[in-house]
Amino acid sequence: MNVTEFILMGLTQNPRMQRILILVLLITYIVTVTGNLLILATIICSHTLESPMYFFLAFLSLIDACYSSSIIPKMLADLLSGTKTISFNGCLTQIFIEHFLGASEIVLLVVMAYDRYVAICRPLHYVTVMNHRVCYLLVGASWTVGFLHSIGQIAVTLWLPFCGPNIMDHFVCDIFPLIQLSCTDTFLVGLLVATNGGVIPVITFVILLISYVVILCSLRTHSPSGRRKALSTCGSHITVVVLFFVPCIFMYLRPVATYSTDKVVTVFYTLVTPMLNPIIYTVRNAEVKNAIIVLLNKNVISVNK
Repeated sequence: MNVTEFILMGLTQNPRMQRILILVLLITYIVTVTGNLLILATIICSHTLESPMYFFLAFLSLIDACYSSSIIPKMLADLLSGTKTISFNGCLTQIFIEHFLGASEIVLLVVMAYDRYVAICRPLHYVTVMNHRVCYLLVGASWTVGFLHSIGQIAVTLWLPFCGPNIMDHFVCDIFPLIQLSCTDTFLVGLLVATNGGVIPVITFVILLISYVVILCSLRTHSPSGRRKALSTCGSHITVVVLFFVPCIFMYLRPVATYSTDKVVTVFYTLVTPMLNPIIYTVRNAEVKNAIIVLLNKNVISVNK
């Protein structure tokens, strides 16, 4: 008989810890969504944040807000209701959304690195190279790659038989925990998933690091003020890249297996990183901070009127 639903074990079985977890998850979700949507609204409404860099940052914030929304509400519902089941189709849908948004973010981070390379290393050609049409095409490419990657992850699992255990020792549906529940040999499938979800991020991560080394080396010819501004911007990008890529590589560049650290690592890149991104980009960027202050002051004035 085919399995029709799975049971997610969650982060903890301790009732007291579950009550604390509800509060922590709720705060995390509110901070993540509010922070990312605030940056998105600020970029849309501000006339000082019209460069391609902020155009891409707006989409990054949108992805992070959606990414958290694909995970935390389900976790909160399970903790509040006491039921931890998810249907087979619901599990596949969650995996699709997670990998679609995750892969889109990977490509978008590459696009943002390219944008910084052109701005710093080819400043005279920046306006020509990074025109509106190119920006829209690059964002469209990130969504397309994310979609194709996610379809690939789902395709390799659709033909797998699930006829035995249905207990998933995780708090979210993911590709490796799902494959482990299959009642057939999954070596080839695991290899395909590791290639699609692990090798590509490693190659991308190495390319990104090399590109930022090139960018930082080129700063020697810039003025001190230009160097400081570029270092601040690149510092934010590099921090976000490391926080996102390192856990992803750990989770997907390996055989199909479960480790004791999996839940902690998954919490970090699915819940913590989307919450930290708005803070990282706001704290290190005076233009974004000032634009947020102006936007909030406008809203306060309009409310008082």
